[in-house]
Amino acid sequence: MSSSNMNRGLLETSTAPERAEVEKDWHARGFTCGLWIDHAARTWCGEINETEELLMVLSGKLELEVEGKRIQPKIGEEVLIPTKTQHTIKNIGGKTARWLYGHKLHNDSTQL
Repeated sequence: MSSSNMNRGLLETSTAPERAEVEKDWHARGFTCGLWIDHAARTWCGEINETEELLMVLSGKLELEVEGKRIQPKIGEEVLIPTKTQHTIKNIGGKTARWLYGHKLHNDSTQL
């Protein structure tokens, strides 16, 4: 995976962005936007989504492994996880982590 697919970075800041701003941006790009809260040491292993997924850390410290690459996104850094890509998300910060996640919406007019 190229780094351009891993990190968008347009919303990267030194402090957590406002959720409403991120939600507005993601919705304009066709993604949902939800808040996830994980306790310290929580790990999500081998997740695979049927759509692209965006992730952005609001507080705490996460480590992601996507396509064999490990990254530790900064607060406010956006990460794109490609469709049907196995990935692991770990809370490595020793405290509760809060992060936004979004899945690409499908606009298929043939579905009822």
